[in-house]
Amino acid sequence: MEERLTRVSSGWVMLPIVLLVFLLVVVFFITGIVRGRPMLIVLALLVLPIAILLAKGLFTLQPNEGRVLVLFGDYVGTVKKEGFHWANPFSVNRGPWETEQIGGKDQATSFRSKQKYKVSLRARNFETQVLKVNDHRGNPIEIGAVVVWCVNDTAKALFDVDEFEHYIQIQSESAVRHLANSYPYDHSGEGSERELTLRDDAESIGAALEIELRERLSRAGVVVEEARLTHLAYAPEIAGVMLRRQQAEAIIAARQKIVHGAVSMVQMALAELSERGVVSLNEEQKAAMVGNLLVVLCGESQAEPVINAGSMPSR
Repeated sequence: MEERLTRVSSGWVMLPIVLLVFLLVVVFFITGIVRGRPMLIVLALLVLPIAILLAKGLFTLQPNEGRVLVLFGDYVGTVKKEGFHWANPFSVNRGPWETEQIGGKDQATSFRSKQKYKVSLRARNFETQVLKVNDHRGNPIEIGAVVVWCVNDTAKALFDVDEFEHYIQIQSESAVRHLANSYPYDHSGEGSERELTLRDDAESIGAALEIELRERLSRAGVVVEEARLTHLAYAPEIAGVMLRRQQAEAIIAARQKIVHGAVSMVQMALAELSERGVVSLNEEQKAAMVGNLLVVLCGESQAEPVINAGSMPSR
């Protein structure tokens, strides 16, 4: 189905005609009773369904709302212009009425009715449940996302899928599961090639989720404006182990940086001593000096110097 925009009459033009017909019904009925003319009463009863039918064609649209017109099962078109309108009463389908639940398990539950063929075109948020899935490496994680979407094609939303809001919910959760299976939670620390991860590349992951949702929801005439992860964590059964692993990786990375800096400082110190001729050291003395400097620079506690009062033999 493809959406077709259609033009309808102004409701302000048809409203006086509808009121006039109702007024005629009242006049015919009262005149028939007062003057004792049954034909006027019958005429009033015949005109009354016409007045009611004309009144059924009146409807209003707020900004960013659309009304889908269906005439005897055939799609006529969609009205998106806000205001007071009138259309063929048989095409202005006001039902069936659907019941929409408001509020979750922890909130007071209420219900409201909405018309099936009146579609909101406003941007809406949908937040998925916190899903427990396996990431690319098979680690169980918890993940959730929020999707900002709006209906762009009312014909596809109503006629190409069944209950498009439920369709959006299922497809969004399926896309989040597929995303979690496609990327690892974080870096494993193995290899030099950097890969996208759910934790460290939020922008890229959000863009990938948005692209996949657009492909999935285009069939329902829905445009995805934004998609972002709102919850990301290891599953409780492995959270402690993974926390210790992350701590160990952080310690190793910090130690590597400290050792790299210490070696550079020791090399610089030996080069400066040699170039300026401050002291001449043999290989054994250099090794001892390197060991002492590395202990001082890499040690966690502050080193306590020992002053040597003797002379250092030269080579």
